[in-house]
Amino acid sequence: MTIGPTDAPEPARVPKELASAFAELADRVYAGDTTDDVLTNVCEAAPLVVPGCDHATVMVRRHKRLITAAASDEIGRRIDQAERELEDGPCVDAIIEHTPQLVADLADDGPWPTLREWILTNTPVRGAMAYRLMTAETKIGALNLFSDTPGVFTADSADVAAIFAAFASVAVTAADEHGQAKDLRAGLESNREIGKAIGLLMAFHGITDEEAFEVLRRHSQETNVRVAEIADQLVDHHNRR
Repeated sequence: MTIGPTDAPEPARVPKELASAFAELADRVYAGDTTDDVLTNVCEAAPLVVPGCDHATVMVRRHKRLITAAASDEIGRRIDQAERELEDGPCVDAIIEHTPQLVADLADDGPWPTLREWILTNTPVRGAMAYRLMTAETKIGALNLFSDTPGVFTADSADVAAIFAAFASVAVTAADEHGQAKDLRAGLESNREIGKAIGLLMAFHGITDEEAFEVLRRHSQETNVRVAEIADQLVDHHNRR
């Protein structure tokens, strides 16, 4: 059977707010913002694009510890801290179990009883979702979304949150790789200038490469200036002669 134009399924549409958030995240990556800057933008955008979301955080694993890398406000940070202290909650489960977490009403029976009691007693939050974030092949943490209204997190909210979390993972990966490339370029440039400076010292003083580097290192300690900066100054002075 031939499907006519009126019979063809409509393409999936991305909500306008979500599309704007995608564009802003992409702009920040291309502008050279750091990974933490992008994570902050993710948390600030989440309450604007995910239906029912009032607070957002990103918890990541660094040096075998979980930390809050970014948060939209202090309420989210406090919940993250409680999760870490109790070693239980939607973020921890999203990271460890690799599955999204959704509790529309924390007052109902469900997972994390100790954490739920703490949240209900100490915050206005009544609903929670969490989605794992990835960079390349490495699991880095989770996007945590909280609502002050019970039952407002629905299947539609979860769908938008899943799309947003997936794009956030891509944005974080891009920012991370951009930062690594920038650091690599800076390192190569510094090493090249240090090599030039060592060569100049060897030629001028008739010393070995090890002795030349020791001159740079000793001067760095005495002046509290990085070896790379001293090398750059030496090479620049030579070029101006």
